[in-house]
Amino acid sequence: MSSPSDTDFMRRALLLAGQAAEEGEVPIGALLVLDNEVIGEGWNRPIASHDPTAHAEIMALRAGAQVLKNYRLTDATLYATLEPCAMCLGAVLNARVSRLVFGAWDAKAGACGSVIDLPREPRLAHRLDVFGGVCSEESASLLRQFFASRR
Repeated sequence: MSSPSDTDFMRRALLLAGQAAEEGEVPIGALLVLDNEVIGEGWNRPIASHDPTAHAEIMALRAGAQVLKNYRLTDATLYATLEPCAMCLGAVLNARVSRLVFGAWDAKAGACGSVIDLPREPRLAHRLDVFGGVCSEESASLLRQFFASRR
């Protein structure tokens, strides 16, 4: 039996993004994975929770930290369907996540190279490996469909 791939995990994150869309939230999903096991998951919930920090990535980090009983998420990989914003990337860096894999690029708020590039900021103490574009078309399509339905 083979280990799940980045694509497998991203497809699961896309299902979570669909959950956000069903709830009227911007369709973004995230998974936190350690040793090929999902330890946290989340989808956008800022509207329903009245919480501006309730982005999918933050929700997944919070859930994973509860499972590990530790705010340090060393050796974990975060999967997000959209390039994280500066808030979420700050949380990823503070949690010491080792790896970030995301789907679509975010030309308006992306913090992994689209608008700013926090992972490559030399003044920050933590480094993480970043891989963008995994299932990017599926991620972008879900976002386009969501916003088209709102117009």
